[in-house]
Parts: sequence; structure tokens; C-alpha cells
Amino acid sequence: MDFRDRHVVVTGGAGALGTAVAAALIEAGAICHVPCVHEAEAARFRFRDHKQVVVTVTGSLAGEAAIDRYYQGIVPLWASIHIAGGFAAAPLRETTEAAIRQQLDMNLLSCMLCCRAAIRAMSTMSSGGRIVNVAARPALEWRTGAGMTAYTVSKAGVAALTVALAEEVAKDGILVNAVAPSIMDTAANRQAMPKADYALWPKVEEVAATVVFLASPENRVTRGAVVPVYGKS
Repeated sequence: MDFRDRHVVVTGGAGALGTAVAAALIEAGAICHVPCVHEAEAARFRFRDHKQVVVTVTGSLAGEAAIDRYYQGIVPLWASIHIAGGFAAAPLRETTEAAIRQQLDMNLLSCMLCCRAAIRAMSTMSSGGRIVNVAARPALEWRTGAGMTAYTVSKAGVAALTVALAEEVAKDGILVNAVAPSIMDTAANRQAMPKADYALWPKVEEVAATVVFLASPENRVTRGAVVPVYGKS
């Protein structure tokens, strides 16, 4: 896939999936713009010093003014990939209002604001663009979200956002899609679940390959999809 000279935003770039997506984009020639909430996150990003990477400390991705300013500075914008988010597991009866709001802000509101800013930037160009969101398996299989209801609702919102927005902006040549990973094979997940069968989990590089295709010029027709990337699990 050829991303030469194409500007791509990757939120959550310092995480496991974000790093894999950024690596694939850099190899394909993209100019990667990575917004970070704070300096510590920026320092963790493995490719922060790469010549094709621009790292910016924006503050919260759920902050409207900061996100709008950030996207206004990226011209021309080809694609925006929204990986940033957070996970919290707890039965709803034990979940505080603050925790519910945090999940909605981190997973849904941040994604929605980045989508809005991205389509505004892309609408000024004649070439259209691509948006890829990251939902989760419970966003498609709600019963699997028992014990993590706030997270499930926030990610189900991302799935609904993806499909609705895809219809809104198709006429502008902007294709909006999402991936819905199951538990991915990361160091953090292995530590949290030491007895799991890791061979069943999708690798972050495999999930990244789907993300990058959906964000690529080679994707000419797929829109409004929430693609399961479950591996063998």
C-alpha cells in the first residue's frame, strides 16, 4: 500500500496497537501525526524521532477546542485513525458516575470529536479521505460485555458512530470504517491473564494490517463496516 506524502493522524500511537499501525504507515511512506495527552505519553512513543513522524502534546482528546486546533494544523489530511481509549472492568452496580463518564470520554467522545475535526479538514480537499475507528468485540457481541458494561456501552457507541457517519460523508469521498478486536496479544494482556492461550489472540500487527488497509487509497469501496478482528478466539 502506498501512503507516500499522505498525512495520517494516529491517536493512541504510544500503545501496542498504535505502535504497530504507525510502523506499518511509516513503512508505506505516510507522514504520521500523533497527538499525545501529555509529555509522558509522547516520550513513550517509539517512533517520536522518526523523520516521518510529528508528535504533538494536545492535552485531552475529549477537549473540543484542543482537538479542533490540532486538526486545523494538518493540511492536507488523508486519514485519521482513532486508537486512543481506555478499559475498565466492573459490574455496573459497582461503577461510579465518574468511572462511567471517564469511559464515555476516553472511548466515545474522544473518537467523535476526532472524527468531526477530521471530516471538516478532509471536506476542504477534493480527494476525500479515510477514517478508521477502533471498537471492540463487546461492541458487536453485547453479552460478552457483562462485567464491563460502561466500557461496552462506550465501544458500542463507537460502532454506531462509525456506521452513521459513513452514510453522512460518503458523498464527500470519505470512507469511514472501524475494527473490533477481541483480546489482542500484548504484554499487558499476557500479564493480566497469565493462564490464557495466547495463540488464540490476534497479534497487534495483524490487527494493524486491517486498520492500514481500511485507511489506504487501495480501499475504494468499503465504508460503514465494523470489521471483527478476533483471531482464533
